[in-house]
Amino acid sequence: MLDFYYWPTPNGWKVSILLEELRDEIGLDYTLRPVNIGKGEQFTPEFLEISPNHRMPAIVDHDPPADWGSNPVAIFESGAIMLYLAEKTGTFMAPGPRGRKETLEWLFWQTGNQGPMAGQLSHFVNYATGGQDYGKERYGREYDRCAGVLERRLDGRDWIVGDDYSIADMMCWPWLLIAKPLTASLDEFPNVAAWRKRIKDRPAVQRGVDVGKELRRKAPPDEEERKILFEQTAATAGQQAS
Repeated sequence: MLDFYYWPTPNGWKVSILLEELRDEIGLDYTLRPVNIGKGEQFTPEFLEISPNHRMPAIVDHDPPADWGSNPVAIFESGAIMLYLAEKTGTFMAPGPRGRKETLEWLFWQTGNQGPMAGQLSHFVNYATGGQDYGKERYGREYDRCAGVLERRLDGRDWIVGDDYSIADMMCWPWLLIAKPLTASLDEFPNVAAWRKRIKDRPAVQRGVDVGKELRRKAPPDEEERKILFEQTAATAGQQAS
């Protein structure tokens, strides 16, 4: 059994999509453990034992591979989770050492480039208050640059790594799903737009995005939620966790 600690955001969708794909592929089952990030549940001592960066997604695998020992395995960070599950199950990973190398490159690219740039753009578009034109322009350009990187990578190929759909695609897709709400356009990126649609049409992907849809924010965060989400420091996060 696998526990999945989650809130419905693009970063959470990366793993929810993989879990739903694994449900179809090998019959994997999991238990959803919502972590309400607007209420500060990511700072509880119990969750920090699983995710020391007090961020979701995270998993606890109660049935790890035999060479990991018999104790449950807790994993935080979306890229690490997806690599662990792909290697454990032998699915959604390009074959051979070169395929693994390229998969790792794109996982790291997403967590170091596309994800942070898109997340900052989302903040300035959806949450920042007053006088934030510089932030929108700065991160809008970076979002566009990252889309261009993928556009070139997808030239003449259907998937990011190898001949088949993989965790590299699942990792990069969620932040492009929401291009329009981020005030970005994919009109100049036909390869990305076609790839986005290929993935969006997959039933497991549709289920993955719908995981916990009833939990999605219905209104802008209030002042208390804004403090929890956007104003943490080392000291205040420690107070939240105590």
